[in-house]
Amino acid sequence: MKSFSNTVQLDEMITRPCDQVIEALRICPGRITVLGAGGKMGFHLCRMLQRALEEIGREDQLLAVSRFSTAGAERPFQQAGIATHTADLSQESQVRSIPVTPQVFFLAGVKFGTANKPELLRKMNTEMPKLIAGHFCKSAIVAMSTGCVYSFTNQASGGSRESDPTDPPGEYAQSCLDRETAFVNGSLSHRTKCCLIRLNYSIDLRYGVLMDIAQQVWHNRPVNIETGYVNVIWQGDAIKQIIQAATLTEAPPQIINITGSEMLRVRDIATEFGRRLNRHPKFSGHESSHCWLSNNAKASEVFGQPTTSIEQMMDWTSTWLTSGGPTLNKPTHFQTRDGHY
Repeated sequence: MKSFSNTVQLDEMITRPCDQVIEALRICPGRITVLGAGGKMGFHLCRMLQRALEEIGREDQLLAVSRFSTAGAERPFQQAGIATHTADLSQESQVRSIPVTPQVFFLAGVKFGTANKPELLRKMNTEMPKLIAGHFCKSAIVAMSTGCVYSFTNQASGGSRESDPTDPPGEYAQSCLDRETAFVNGSLSHRTKCCLIRLNYSIDLRYGVLMDIAQQVWHNRPVNIETGYVNVIWQGDAIKQIIQAATLTEAPPQIINITGSEMLRVRDIATEFGRRLNRHPKFSGHESSHCWLSNNAKASEVFGQPTTSIEQMMDWTSTWLTSGGPTLNKPTHFQTRDGHY
């Protein structure tokens, strides 16, 4: 597809299930609950699940759970025919109100605005996952984590692998490791089957590392290159792999990195956007080759390589930006190196 005219086309393409997704759901029977469905990936995950379930004739099998705290947050789900359940996952009484289903996808957590709020990080990224692991101890759980749980590494290393030690900088990254620990401990206590997904960075034209950089180039603002390299993956490709990870749940949990296969230099991304947008990029900061980079060899062996190239993502991003496509106005802050968000 050359470009998208509107968000309807974009959402349709992102949520289109591949044959592997459909087959994964054939061998993962039972109802499915998506926890934290109101976040940036939640609707797309739910919609792809729903479309795949419809393909195999399993209707009324999906429940989207979130606080849905902003006006109209439930509307996309309702319009798509996806059942919703409003709950604050940090409140035990509300968690107990959620039906227990055989399959669970966990997307909930907090990141931004937590730099001076350790109690919020603890509540949402440590204590809340413990509640979920306990309530859904008989379910198979695919739980989202982040590549930020690794130490910094460099391009020459090939990126952090699932077996590498975790020593994350900053309170946010440590809280993400605590979230993983909650599911690991739940699995060890109850033999709960689980798969932990270490993701970075998912690309939707309305937000993401590429849009962050493209906007800076387009508006003639300096691109910070202190984080010199990044991994990215198209959101549709990421969601396909996340759904297929339901076939990998084990006790104790399996861990898998989901990201693109390339380690991309931020300076080069900005330069390419400059060419596409007819701008001369400006840069700030001292480039560091040590940053969060993940190796996706394990995921590629199991799922195959992501199908959407960096060139395609940059073409789409450039066209979306110059045509005035809407954005979420939620920067990723991928340049942050101290773990404070």
